Amino acid sequence: MRSLIGMTAMMAVGGITGAAAPAAEKTADYSFDYSYPQEAARIPALRAWLEADKARLRTQTARDAAQERVEARDGGYPFRPYDTQKTWKLVTDTPRFLSLSGDVYSYTGGAHGTPGSMGLLWDKAAGKRIAPKLVFSSLPAAQGVIGPAFCAKLKAERRRRIGAAAASDGMFATCPTLKDLTVLLGSSGGGRFNRIGLIADPYVAGSYAEGAYEVTLPVTRALIGAVKPQYRAAFAVGR
Repeated sequence: MRSLIGMTAMMAVGGITGAAAPAAEKTADYSFDYSYPQEAARIPALRAWLEADKARLRTQTARDAAQERVEARDGGYPFRPYDTQKTWKLVTDTPRFLSLSGDVYSYTGGAHGTPGSMGLLWDKAAGKRIAPKLVFSSLPAAQGVIGPAFCAKLKAERRRRIGAAAASDGMFATCPTLKDLTVLLGSSGGGRFNRIGLIADPYVAGSYAEGAYEVTLPVTRALIGAVKPQYRAAFAVGR
């Protein structure tokens, strides 16, 4: 689904590695696939959270698919097996943080499946998981710094991809804000965060057919100023 802006956006954020620790399952009712990298597996508390997330997602998929099979039988329409996929990949591993990206896909019998993305930070110093957006003092503060550059790159990529800018009166006329984007924090050298990846999933900045839009921006002094004081030392100005 994804198209890329310039170089592969996620590689630009920090060099994603392939996922490990896969758990694939296929039954008459559903297919299920969940994986995460070895770097995450080496952290016991993070591994426990990922395993719990995997179990929850598998149980939910099995339950919903079984229920749909019954409803399809009773309603006299064809049952289409469900499909759930979730893949965590390494964005970067810094002295303080492990940064992961998550790709998700769900098919529940409709015309097409639903892809999505997410980010995750593991704070090694605090021993806890945090959402990447929570490193900022506020989303409006980060939006004020990131928004103009993101929107300019998004507009250029959308024009390149579909041959035109979004219609001024269409549903995608307004550039999405940080609140609706996936945020990934990356590092070119594995020391401090100096790149930020922004993903607009399908239906956020464009139609399903357009796929996801990805933008990678360098960390600036202004952006560091929008980071909570306790996290600023983990950031550096990028190029």
